[in-house]
Amino acid sequence: MKYSCYCSMSRRWFLRSILPGALSLGILGVTQPALAQKTAKALVLSCIDFRILEAERYFLSLNNLGNQYDLTALAGSSLALSGLPHPADAQAFWDQLELSYRLHHIQKVIILDHQDCAAFADKVSPDLSKDAELELQVHREYLSRAYWEIRERYPDLNIELYFVGLNADVKPISPLAKV
Repeated sequence: MKYSCYCSMSRRWFLRSILPGALSLGILGVTQPALAQKTAKALVLSCIDFRILEAERYFLSLNNLGNQYDLTALAGSSLALSGLPHPADAQAFWDQLELSYRLHHIQKVIILDHQDCAAFADKVSPDLSKDAELELQVHREYLSRAYWEIRERYPDLNIELYFVGLNADVKPISPLAKV
């Protein structure tokens, strides 16, 4: 009787004390340490919309960015830089850009707007996505504003603008002339 009790306590002690530590050491041994690299190739501004995440990741990997970028996600992407849907969004972007620039030495900013954006529907027009040409024009205008604001504050950064379709088509957008 005493023997079975001893074994029971022994197993319990083992499971509670040694096994978790042994497992965590095994797991830690398999994981890779964080990269020592302190630079990122870019800061990416994306919308929070879950529908475009995979298309964006795929696009960024095709453009040799892999996991070498800092990511900021704000509803409306370029719309957020104009203070919509909330003025704090613009400040959040500028804070993130400053940190990315200073700490990770980024060389460019990539802004990804997308088709059928709820933030644009809410703040610009609920029918915006019903007219593909108008939708692209409105996004081009907000992307261009963002381009010139960034260019003014960070003239040495490259800036790339894109419009992502729900079909995963990613179109480069040339900024409009500064007004």
